[in-house]
Parts: sequence; structure tokens; C-alpha cells
Amino acid sequence: MTEPLIVGAMVRTLGAYPSGWRQDGAHRDPAGDADILRRVAQAGEEAGLDYLFFGDWLATGPDLEFRDPYLLARIDPVSAVLFLAGLTSRIGLIATVNTTYADPYTTARSLASLDVLTGGRAGVNLVTGAEPRAAGNHGRDAHADNENRYDRAEEFVTALRRLWDSWSEDAWIADAARGVLIDPDGLRPAGLQGTHLGVTGPLNVARPPQGQIPIVHAGTSPRSRSLAATEADLALIAAPNLADAIEVRRALRAIAADAGRAPESLKVIAPVLPVVADTDADAHRIVERLLALLPLAEGHQRDRTAFPANRTVAALADALAVAPDDPLRGAAFDDEVTAEQASRLGTAGAALIERLTRIAGLGVATRHPLTWRHLVAAHAVPAAFVVGGATTIADHFEKWRDEGAADGFNVLSAFQPAQFEAFTRLAAPELRRRGLLGREGETLRERLGIAAQPALQAVRA
Repeated sequence: MTEPLIVGAMVRTLGAYPSGWRQDGAHRDPAGDADILRRVAQAGEEAGLDYLFFGDWLATGPDLEFRDPYLLARIDPVSAVLFLAGLTSRIGLIATVNTTYADPYTTARSLASLDVLTGGRAGVNLVTGAEPRAAGNHGRDAHADNENRYDRAEEFVTALRRLWDSWSEDAWIADAARGVLIDPDGLRPAGLQGTHLGVTGPLNVARPPQGQIPIVHAGTSPRSRSLAATEADLALIAAPNLADAIEVRRALRAIAADAGRAPESLKVIAPVLPVVADTDADAHRIVERLLALLPLAEGHQRDRTAFPANRTVAALADALAVAPDDPLRGAAFDDEVTAEQASRLGTAGAALIERLTRIAGLGVATRHPLTWRHLVAAHAVPAAFVVGGATTIADHFEKWRDEGAADGFNVLSAFQPAQFEAFTRLAAPELRRRGLLGREGETLRERLGIAAQPALQAVRA
């Protein structure tokens, strides 16, 4: 019998689509994130999701308003999972830590504490960072180059694992009659002195219930894929289609096998942005509204700081290789796209129109007419929507599993809380009915199906 998929929620309180916060009733003030986090945690846990995942970004700026508004102001991920630890009882809690700037002892201590407090529900996503502004926020002149970042990340993983292994499972004796609290031989130093990091240990937190806390990693560079395949328990991928996802998963598992690791022990997780409603038609209208609300280069927005350059009809025409003198370059955003104009957009334009028909029910010369606004928005922000009712969403999950594209999904929501709650209310029961959702296990490691690692002291000996 095939086991259920791993299904978690990638939590972005202002929504995962740039115009999501403009939807009626959407959360749009990060000062009120606590209420949204409570609702997401409650809905996710009741639906049987395996974890809540919190990403991170170590800088902000006005340019993010249009590109990724959820990054403008967000709760520190470790703080978020600690906040939710006391409000949940079963769901895993995964926080992102940037190994380029974080301290390994502090990180090991925070995550071990979370694991102890939750009975084994902690996880950590390790990233090396891609935002150059983060350097100045940490007293550095420049962001480290790729090789140095990954060299440090590898040492960071070693430091975490040695610190989490500071206490043997039987080191805590607590024999009141004899007055013996611990076996001192069961308390070990980390003893790491690397090129980039040094940590002595031991860790002053009890042994995590999971022993080793699950590690997550994502990335596309060769070094990143190597780190994910050799060290991570979950590898997050960003494949735009089924064929690419199949190839990425195969490649990651091949790297794992070459490193002497059982390839099936690496769980590959893909992102999914479901737009869920009672019917496919209702879901199409939500996507159409998201596209219509995306800020384009019109009016005052042309003068805003770092407004995206690709949000014009002319930029779309350039991308589709439309002739420089073609009059359609002067089309207004809210003009309908005619059949004659569509014929001049080439193969890429035809594919874009087909995609808009699929995700938003829009077409040329149809009951729901396609406008240039829709075309520009869909091209400027090519989100991987999966749109429809419960059956449509479940079909996508099932196909990707059956084709070997992913071991699970990170569920994103275009806006909060309505879209995440629609997923848990409508799609989750259908996923459970098909055996695609509902893994068992008391700890996050058990729910992910990750085998326990041998104690590191045996490896060191």
C-alpha cells in the first residue's frame, strides 16, 4: 500500500501572491499576524497536515511592496514556531535559519528547546541566503560568495548534529536515593574547529526527543543540491512542471546514492499554490480577481521605487518577440485581446493564453474575455496555480505522486486566511479519502518517515 504524501503549509501571512492582500477580507496588516498564525495552525492541525513551514528573509525595502509584499515585515521564524508550540499538539513546526549569519550554538539550543517543549515536533530549514542587503544588517561589507557560504553551511550542519548529540539517551539517571543525577560519560563536547566555525559544546538543553531534528534544504546550484542530497531529510524543489520535477527528484536521489545514502531516505517536496473553491468556475473567478488586482505600470505606480519593469504591455510584447512597430504594443490594459492580435503573439503567447484559460477561465472572444491586463499580470508573475474544486486539487497531488515527481507538497495560499481555510475545508478531506493525506507518527521525524540516525558518538569513535 502506498503511504500518504507529506503535506505541509508554507505560511506567508500576507499571502503568497503579490496582490493577494488586496482581496476582500484578506489579512493585510502584519501587526495582526498573531491572529492569522493561530487560525492557520488550528486549521492545519485539524486537517491533518504534517507541518507548518516558516521561511525567512533578512532584509526589507520598498521594492518588495510589488514583488513580494509578504517579505516586507514578517515574524522571525523561530519566534513563530515557539509561539505556536503551545497552541498546537500534533503538527510539526519548521523554522528557517540562515547559516551565513546565524550562530550554530544558539540555533541548536533554540531548536532543541522547541523539540523538548513540543515532544518532538521541531524541524529546521537551513538556507545560505540570497539577499545582498542582509550583509549590512549583520555588520558585513558584502554577502559571502556561493562557495564560502556552502562551506560554512556544511560545517553548520556538523555543529548542529554534534550539539544535539551532546547527551546520550541514558545520560540522565536522576537516582534520588543514590544522589546521582547524570552519567558524566554521557555528556559529550561538540569539539568542532572548522575553517568557518568552531563550537566546543556540550549543549545545555536536554537531548531532543527526536535525537536529530529533521533538516530541510532548498536550492538549485550544484552546491545546494549536493547539500540537500547528502545532508537534508527534506529537499525542497521549485520545478515549474511535472517533467522538470521528475528529473530534479531523480537527480537529487542519484546524488544521495553516490554519497552512500539510501536514496529513498531523501524526501523531495514541491511547492503548490492551490486556489480552491466549491467549483472550478468559482476558483477561476478568484484567479481572475488576483490578476486584475496585480499593480501594473499605470498612473502613480510608474514613479514608485523599483517598480517592476516587466508590468507593461510593451514589456510583454518584447518577451513574446512582437515586432517593434506592431500597434498592439500601444494597447490599453483593459482592452480585450482580439483573435487577430492573439495570432501575432507567437507560440509563447498561445501558451500563455492557454494557461489563462486553464487557471482563470478566460479566453479570446469568449463569455469571459481576456484582456491585456490579464496577459501582462500572468506573464509578470507566473505563479504555479492549481485551480479548482477539491477533485481538481486532489488530481494534481495524485498525478505528481504517481509519476514520481514528489514525495509531498508545501501548500502556499494566495491570501490569508480564506484560501488556506478553503484548502483545509474542501481539498484536505478529498486528499484524505484518496489516501494522499494522513501520515502517522508522534514526532515530526516519524511523520516524515525518516529513520532514526545512529548516535554520533558511535560515528566519532
